[in-house]
Amino acid sequence: MLNLNGITVRLGGRIILDRASAALPPRSRVGLIGRNGAGKSTLMKVMIGQLDPDDGSCDMPRDTRLGYIAQEAPSGTATPFETVLEADKERAALMAEAEHTEDPDRLGHIYERLTSIDAYTAPARAARILVGLGFDEEMQGRPLDSYSGGWKMRVALASLLFSNPDLLLLDEPSNHLDLEATMWLENFLKAYRGTVVVISHERDLLNNVVDYILHLEGGKVTLYPGGYDAFERQRAERLAQLESARVKQQAEREKLQDYVARNSARASTAKQAQSRAKALARMQPIAAAIEDPTLAFSFPSPPELRPPLITMDMAAVGYGDTPILRRVNLRIDPDDRLALLGRNGNGKTTLARLIAAQLAPMEGQMQSSSKMQVGYFTQYQVEELDVTDTPLEHMTRVMKGATPGAVRAQLGRFGFSGERAIQKVGSMSGGERARLALALITRDAPHLLILDEPTNHLDVDSREALVQALNDYNGAVVIVSHDRHMIELVADRLVLVDGGTAQPFDGSLEDYTDIVLRKADGNSSSDAPKVDRKADKKAAAEWREKQKALKNAVSRAEKEMAALIAERKRIDAVLFDPKAATGAEAKMTTSELMVKRAAVEKKLEAAEEVWMEAGAALEAG
Repeated sequence: MLNLNGITVRLGGRIILDRASAALPPRSRVGLIGRNGAGKSTLMKVMIGQLDPDDGSCDMPRDTRLGYIAQEAPSGTATPFETVLEADKERAALMAEAEHTEDPDRLGHIYERLTSIDAYTAPARAARILVGLGFDEEMQGRPLDSYSGGWKMRVALASLLFSNPDLLLLDEPSNHLDLEATMWLENFLKAYRGTVVVISHERDLLNNVVDYILHLEGGKVTLYPGGYDAFERQRAERLAQLESARVKQQAEREKLQDYVARNSARASTAKQAQSRAKALARMQPIAAAIEDPTLAFSFPSPPELRPPLITMDMAAVGYGDTPILRRVNLRIDPDDRLALLGRNGNGKTTLARLIAAQLAPMEGQMQSSSKMQVGYFTQYQVEELDVTDTPLEHMTRVMKGATPGAVRAQLGRFGFSGERAIQKVGSMSGGERARLALALITRDAPHLLILDEPTNHLDVDSREALVQALNDYNGAVVIVSHDRHMIELVADRLVLVDGGTAQPFDGSLEDYTDIVLRKADGNSSSDAPKVDRKADKKAAAEWREKQKALKNAVSRAEKEMAALIAERKRIDAVLFDPKAATGAEAKMTTSELMVKRAAVEKKLEAAEEVWMEAGAALEAG
């Protein structure tokens, strides 16, 4: 299907690909991997014809249809649904021609071709792909310009998948996706009938989807059968064999060198010594396996604090006067490891900002340990690094008053030792910048680390190093990530952010995966537009009325609960400080206040019971 024949590419005077050769089997799913900066995206550009190699060629059948996401995201007033449908160029052209042609023979050929390419199921297929990538029915009908860049890239990905090319090329497709969309994409790619080449650092995707790994290192490519775990085993065996051969060769070199040194001056053995010297010159040295010091990094351990670090009681949080999450009850202890689950837009980042005290609760209560230090990582911190400064300058600026040794030590924890500490940020890879941002937020040895998509710029090896560092870290961790491998190895508790609140998820990540995929499959049957029927309308109207009544009940209960919580808080304040009493409480004795508080508690319990029953009925639909 795809043959790489001695491809060489030089960029800026540096050899990126050096006679890279491989033959990819037809209908294979290949994971293209390598360290950041190894040249993966360069090789993919050669595959799609966007970059001409200095030498070599990329060969495939002449009529192969290529599919690759352009750098620019789609925009305009068209909707995601319309944009995806337009991605099938032949279908769009035939549908347009069918509307205008008056030739009955031509019209017959058009309809015949539309049937053969399955054009009439296209709306259902387009909607199914969009649902899988996080677009509900309402979102599918909004104009593209109402979306952020990340969501527009999802539309671009949906268009690419819908176009169904013979050779599908994906460069880090999960970078703009949440965990749920990533799981759906994996499922989609497993069933894909064409050839797939995907650049990815997602270990789960590389294990669950691909059947070959194309490893790029030192400008060369090596094709390994199996997924990422199989690749690691085979590569470890290969490196062990190389190391054994290197040691054996080194011993042979020393033996030859010793013979030449002892026998070159003797007339009787000079000929043999000369022969051995030639053999020594012909011997190609086998390079030792290089250990990258940047792969090992660690977080400073915080001083101990008594639990809990944070408690939330019926907390609400949002922006302006609009709450995004309500009724949040959460406790975080010093040794907790939480992962926040839920689709993008449901409030995971909002909850993370509440935990980090960047947002204040709009309702309810939130208490935090006064001595707690928080380290909060987001992609914005990576993007906001000053490209003209060095890691040493960044760290010196934020560690005011610290000794040069302390600054260097913190940088050294994250692989920025020696010359690496004084390189310009502008010359660093995305992974190096992410490590620098992690070094900056942990400079004060925080008791709580909040990591919002920390792996976006990290390759597989760096992600493993991050997992190891988190497991060695003694503080609490709250993580938002689409990397299931990281969540499984780091998190002990799962919190689902959905439906305007955050609740513990009692199952495993595998259970959550099953739920997400079943939900996506369930939506698939209703993706295409359906004919309205009276029975459907009546049932829908009845359901809406029922939902409206339940929402009103939930709203009334919430208002009553808020009033009762406020009253309880006022009574507690008076019990703590009688001088603060005003109104009726000022004339009440302590016993009377305690009786009143008990009555408030009873009413609050009743209101909570009503709220829980109505909320459960509302969620059940």
